[in-house]
Amino acid sequence: MKKVVNYKTQKEDWEKAKEQAFKKISPKYQIDGFRKGKAPRSVFERNYPGQIIMEAADIVVDKEYNRILSEGKILPILEPKIDVVKVTDDELEVNFTFILEPVVKLGEYKNLDVKKSAVKVSKEEIKEKIDGLLKGYTELVIKEDGAVEEGDTAVIDFEGFKDGVAFDGGKGENYSLEIGSHTFIPGFEEGIIGMKKGEEKDLTLTFPEEYQEESLAGKEVIFKVKVNEIKTKEVPTLDEDFFEDLGMEDVKTKEDLEKKMKEEIKERKEQDAEKKYVDDLLEKATSNMEIELDDEIIEAEAEAMYNDFMTHMSAQGINEELYLKYAGTTKEDIIDHMKKEAETRLKNSYLLNAIIKEEKIEASDDEAKKEIEDLAKKYNMTEEDVKSSLGGQDALIYDIKVRKAIDLMK
Repeated sequence: MKKVVNYKTQKEDWEKAKEQAFKKISPKYQIDGFRKGKAPRSVFERNYPGQIIMEAADIVVDKEYNRILSEGKILPILEPKIDVVKVTDDELEVNFTFILEPVVKLGEYKNLDVKKSAVKVSKEEIKEKIDGLLKGYTELVIKEDGAVEEGDTAVIDFEGFKDGVAFDGGKGENYSLEIGSHTFIPGFEEGIIGMKKGEEKDLTLTFPEEYQEESLAGKEVIFKVKVNEIKTKEVPTLDEDFFEDLGMEDVKTKEDLEKKMKEEIKERKEQDAEKKYVDDLLEKATSNMEIELDDEIIEAEAEAMYNDFMTHMSAQGINEELYLKYAGTTKEDIIDHMKKEAETRLKNSYLLNAIIKEEKIEASDDEAKKEIEDLAKKYNMTEEDVKSSLGGQDALIYDIKVRKAIDLMK
């Protein structure tokens, strides 16, 4: 919601502002024939035309803006847009365009006919999770006999030749290559399958047409390869020793492990189902409400999201310039891409605030204190650290109100 306030100066007020501006800026300027800051105003204006008017305009705008806010009739949520309509030696006219909180008209938000998805865990999911766990404990052991197979790691020497001449970047010694990783060009790893320790072989291959090195793209080459060592994956067995190494409480057998994995999968799925359930409720309720969001509000929210994202990247040692370079994008493109999510966030926020107001939802200091105590015990933190991590007690009280609003929607 926008509100435009027009302001025109009275002649005597404008003259006072210009005199104030002259006294403020003249000490900064040196004019020939006068000590610094001592030139008369008429001389100053001849030497620096427009400087006094620009400074006076700033003085008037700041004064009028503070006056408007002090009245308390207008509560902007963003900095106003200020347009100079007219400025002369006798008058200043400006428009203040304020962005105000949008008006929310709630629709149905209780009987939404939104269902939470039931959670099921299949045997295949349990097996997949256990296989993933075993993969983390898999070791590479030297294969004394036999040939290279799919999944083995071959330790090789290799060198590539084009037209009988070795090419740059085509040589390696004691290189560990997992067969099936598709690290090398097509045909290379397949050509090593079946080779034995100490065996040498020439592989005639062709580089892909779209290969990044133009001198090799689409060209036929020969790789001379020698296998120095073969390593194979040793997957642990689900036995007593493995369960002891695993160190999971109450997991002593395969059945215990399956039960534990099922619980973990179910917990994750229930969290996902709960999140989707709440998202579906919010989507349905916001589609029922009436609200007009100004583009400026959405833009500001998207920019705040961008800044949060870059702060997160910076914490990982990636600055903004580096991220944009390797992502091949710009700040403007990312913000533009974030606008849809920004609009959704804003609508959800205004919806919940309206419900809190409509239902007169409250949260007490005692509720917040109890939650802080519980979190401190759970995560072995001091209550002050918990409060700080949550943004303070007021932020927690608001969060409790939001949760109560969502519970009411459910």
